[in-house]
Amino acid sequence: MGDIVSGERRISTEDLMVRAARAATGLEALGVKRGDTLAVYLRNDIPFLEASFAAGLVGAYPTPVNWHYTEDEARYLFENSGASAIVIHADMLGPVRGAIPAGVPVLVVETPPEIAAAYNIPAERCAVPAGMTDWASWLESFAPHAGDGAGAPGTIIYTSGTTGRPKGVRRHPPTPEQAAISARILTRNFSFEGYDPRYIVTVMAGPMYHSAPNAYGLTSTRIGAKVILQARFDAEDLLRLIESERVTHIHMVPIMFNRLIKLPEEVKARYDLSSLREVVHAAAPCPAPTKRAMIEWWGPVINEYYGSTETGAVVHCTSEQWLAHPGTVGKAFPEADVRVIDTEGNTLPAREIGEVVARVKTTADFTYHGDDQKRRDSEKVGLIAPGDIGYFDEDGFLYLCDRAKDMIISGGVNIYPAEIEAELHKMPGVADCGVFGIPDDEYGEAICAVVQPSEGATLTEAEVKAWLRQHVAGYKVPKRVDFHAALPREDSGKIFKRKLREPFWEGLDRRI
Repeated sequence: MGDIVSGERRISTEDLMVRAARAATGLEALGVKRGDTLAVYLRNDIPFLEASFAAGLVGAYPTPVNWHYTEDEARYLFENSGASAIVIHADMLGPVRGAIPAGVPVLVVETPPEIAAAYNIPAERCAVPAGMTDWASWLESFAPHAGDGAGAPGTIIYTSGTTGRPKGVRRHPPTPEQAAISARILTRNFSFEGYDPRYIVTVMAGPMYHSAPNAYGLTSTRIGAKVILQARFDAEDLLRLIESERVTHIHMVPIMFNRLIKLPEEVKARYDLSSLREVVHAAAPCPAPTKRAMIEWWGPVINEYYGSTETGAVVHCTSEQWLAHPGTVGKAFPEADVRVIDTEGNTLPAREIGEVVARVKTTADFTYHGDDQKRRDSEKVGLIAPGDIGYFDEDGFLYLCDRAKDMIISGGVNIYPAEIEAELHKMPGVADCGVFGIPDDEYGEAICAVVQPSEGATLTEAEVKAWLRQHVAGYKVPKRVDFHAALPREDSGKIFKRKLREPFWEGLDRRI
C-alpha cells in the first residue's frame, strides 16, 4: 500500500483506512446513518480522505463543499444537502459559523502548516477553537468500524453553479455489480489500468471538492497509490514535485497547463519530468495551442476525457488521437451512449451541430438532491443533457462548440463564445478572457468580451476588435470589450460567467 503525503506529514494508506474506520464509528455515535450526508468543508488534506471514506463505511454520502463559498452559499449547501454533520478546517470555521444549521455536529480539523503557509493563514486561526470538537482526538476515541464499506453510496457533488445555484448530484446506491464495474471504469478513465499501484505516484493538484479531482483522489488512495497532496496549485512547485517524487500520474485542468506554459523557459528546463507516464485532463475546454504546446513539452503522455458530474466520463482521447483530430475531446467509451441531437431529439449526422446527450449504461442512476423534477428535466431521448453544444466528425470523434446556456442568439444567429475566446487566447497580451451575451434593443443580444491583460501588457478595445476581425467573421466581433484585472474562475478553470453577465442582465428575465 502507498503513502499519503502532505507537506512534512506522511501516513500509510493502511493507517489512513484505520483512522477512517474509527471516524465511521464516531459518526454513527453522532447519529449519522445510511443515506445521510456528511459535509466535508476541507482543503486537500489527509482528513479529507479520512472523512470521505468514513462516511462511505456507514452508508452516508460525503459531500465536499467549495471552500470559496460565501456564508450565504455555504448555508444553501448545508441546508440543501441536509448535512447530518460537518467536518471543517479551523481557519474556515469563523466565516461560515453563522451558516451552520442549529444542532448539526461540527468536527474541526486543525489547519496544517503547509496549508497555512500556502494561504498565509495566521497561526491563531489554525488551532481548533476552545469548546469545539477536534477531529484528530475525537476519532481516536472510537474503535474501528466493523463494516467494509461495500455499500458505500458514493459522493454527492454539487455542480459549480457558474450559471445559477449549484445542484447536488446524488447517485443511487449501486448494486455490488455496478460498484465493481464503476471501480474498473474509474481505474481505466484515470489511466491507472495496466500499472501496478505500488509504483503509481500522483499529485493532487486540483481541489477535491470538484467531481473529477474528488474521484481521482479517492480512487488513487483506494488502489494504494502514493498520493501527494499539493496544498495549493503552483506551477513551478508542481514541476519540483514531479522531479523529486518521480511522479507518474497526474489529473489536471487546462488552467494549470496555461500557467505551466507561461513559466520562463529556464524554469521549465530546470526540472526532470521523465517519470511521467499518464496525465489526464478534463473539466474545462483546453485551447488547441495550449494543448499542442504541452504535448510538445511533456510528450505524448497527455490524455483527455469529457463528461459531467451527472454522466461521468463518456469520451476519451490520447495525445496521438488528438494530434490527428485537433480540438476533439475524444471518442465514446464502449459502455457510453453519446449522441448529438437536434431540438426534436433526432440524432444528427457528422459535422452537424446540436446538443450533446450521453449516458454510461453500466453505472447507477442519479437524481438532484431534493429536486427529482430537475433530474427528469435533464433527460432527453433517454439520455442526460449536460448542457453542451457540439458535433461528431466522420471518425466518431466529438468536438464541443460551447455550453448551451452560453450560446448567444443575436438577430436570430447562433454564436458560440468558445470560438471567439479561443481566438482571443492566441492574441499577444491576453492572459484570460470571457465572452457572453448582453442585452441589445435591435438584435436581442450583442457580444461582450471581457479581457484580462497579461502582466505589463496594455490593450485597447480597438486592438482587440482588430485582432478578431482577422480571425472570425464580422458578426462574431464583440460590440463591447471590457478589461478586468482578473476574471472570476473556478479552480477547475471554468469562468463564472454568471458573475460577468449579472450587471448587464440585472432586473431582466434572461439566463444569468
